[in-house]
Formats: sequence, C-alpha cells, structure tokens
Amino acid sequence: MRGRLTALALLGTVLAWSPEGQAARVVTDSAGRHVEVPERIEQVFPAGPPATVFLYTLAAETLLGWTREFRGNEAAYVAEPYRDLPVLGRITGRGGDANLEVVLAAKPDLIFDFGSVAPTYVSLADRVQAQTGIPYVLIDGTFANTAPALRLMGEILGVGERAEKLAAHVEATFVDIDAMLAKIPQERRPRVYLARGPAGLETGVRGSINTEIIERVGAINVAAAPGQRGIVNVSVEQVLLWNPEVVVTWDDRFYDQVWDDPFWQGTDAVQNRRVYLSPSEPFGWIDRPPSINRLLGMRWLASVLHPDEFQGDLRAMTREFYTLFYQVELSEEQLDALLAGATR
Repeated sequence: MRGRLTALALLGTVLAWSPEGQAARVVTDSAGRHVEVPERIEQVFPAGPPATVFLYTLAAETLLGWTREFRGNEAAYVAEPYRDLPVLGRITGRGGDANLEVVLAAKPDLIFDFGSVAPTYVSLADRVQAQTGIPYVLIDGTFANTAPALRLMGEILGVGERAEKLAAHVEATFVDIDAMLAKIPQERRPRVYLARGPAGLETGVRGSINTEIIERVGAINVAAAPGQRGIVNVSVEQVLLWNPEVVVTWDDRFYDQVWDDPFWQGTDAVQNRRVYLSPSEPFGWIDRPPSINRLLGMRWLASVLHPDEFQGDLRAMTREFYTLFYQVELSEEQLDALLAGATR
C-alpha cells in the first residue's frame, strides 16, 4: 500500500480533456514535465534500447517494436509472442535512426524514454512531442530509481499490479546485496574495469549509467576520468596504469583474445585469471542496454566479485528472473549456456 501511495504521489495524476474531447490525464514525469496522456494507453513507442527492455518487462503487450534485430540466439530468450515485432529504430542515443515518419506511422499513444533526464533529453522530448503531437514521457533510468520507475510507469500504463510485483523483486534484490556488502570492508573491494567492444578499450567512466552497477555491488570502477562522462575510449597504456584486479566484458571477441594479448597480460586481472564474460541474452546483464536487465547482472556480478560472501543459488535466481521479467521458462540447456562464461 505504501509503495502504491508513493507512486501516486510521484505521478501527480489529474483528469483532463483532450482538444478532441476524449478523456485524458496529465502526468508528471521524472523530469518534472507535465504531459497529457490518453486515459487508456495501448501502444507505446520506446525511444531507445533501455526504454524497450523496460517496457517489454513491464507491459510487453504495449510494445510496438524493437530498436534493432535480434542477433544469434537472443530471440530464444524472449517470450514467443514478441519475438517478431517490427524493428523501429531509436530516437535517442548514439546512432538514433528512427525518423518522425516512422514514429507517426506506428501510431503510438505514447512515446517513452527510460534513462537520462538531463536537459538534452528534455529538449528532445519537447521537440518530438511538439512535432508529432504524441505525448512523450521521460523516466529516470538510474539504477537506484528502478523500483520507483516501475511504479511510476505502471501507473501511467495502468498496470500497477504488475509494476508492484516487479518493484518488490527489485527492492528485495537490493536488500540482499546490501546485506552481503555489509560484511565486506572497503579494503577488500576489488578494482574493476568494464571492457566494451572487441578491443576492450571502450569503457564507462566512474558514475556513468553504463557502469554504475559496478559500484552498486561494492567494487571500484578504475575508470576515473575527471571532466568526462558516459562512454569513453581509452588507451592500453591507461588500462595498464589503472591495473584492474578484475575485468568484466560482454564481448566474446575480446574475451577470447585477451588471454594471449601481451599488453593485457600486464594486468593483474589477466595474470590472476579474473576476466569474466557477462551473460548477454536476450539483453546484456551488465550494460547494453543499461536498463532493468542489470538487476540480474548485479546478482551475477556479486557472485564473481565476492564469491565467499555471495549467498544463494544463481541458477535458481536466473530462472526466477527470466520467468518474472521476460516471461520465459528456461530449459536446463539455456541456463547452462547463459552461465557458462564465468572464467577460464
């Protein structure tokens, strides 16, 4: 009940009437924007990958399409009714390729973005909304805001019961992680580098939405770059100076070659066999995109960074997450495949 009241307070919903005389509501999004939305929302256009994953987990029946084609075996980990939705492209982020004609042709009741609520994204939302006449809401996508975001979007979409179920799972996960971290003194927190891309030389700086999961599981992101934000490219020499104890990657090309690379062999992570390949189907567990998929990634990352303190059955946790959030019942073979890439 308390969570529902909090969500309603955040939502700030009032009844209104659209110019066409149809019932509408005015909602307050995470950027403080007052947006008039239809009373009943049936079709939603996700503005980027984080919003797509979030919407699929919360209200898949409203999802109009994906931002890109599925690769490899990713589709097998998505509920069957949604595997063949059209590819619409993206409005936000690097490589945004969904033009307004595509948006209008999809006839959404709402455009939704989950992630940054910085002025750049507010400006984009205002501009797209003005040009299309389609309401556009922004929801704060920081990791700590995951449960409130679910409740807020659940109220907007009219799926409050499911939102509460998912939000409760999120909060329970955070409680478990915090209980584990209480047992680990600061001097035992590992220094971690997130290696993105086939060369491993793209990363997220400390405080980035792409790497905040590292800090949330009690590790230290070595990529501290004053004055820089988000994703950056670095040199091998810089990585050697940082000398991470642990390297985490979601790119199997980097993972396969890092062990024999003479430069990377100079790091403690490679010398001590502490390079980990994150599961990535159907969505990355650490990043790619930085959305609700990171919740299970936090459990996995805690298990490899703090093996002595981590408690629980990761296989059972994985099965539960995929059932609840992705609406997929995993086979034993699928579980094996997901959890195979720990280390060598």
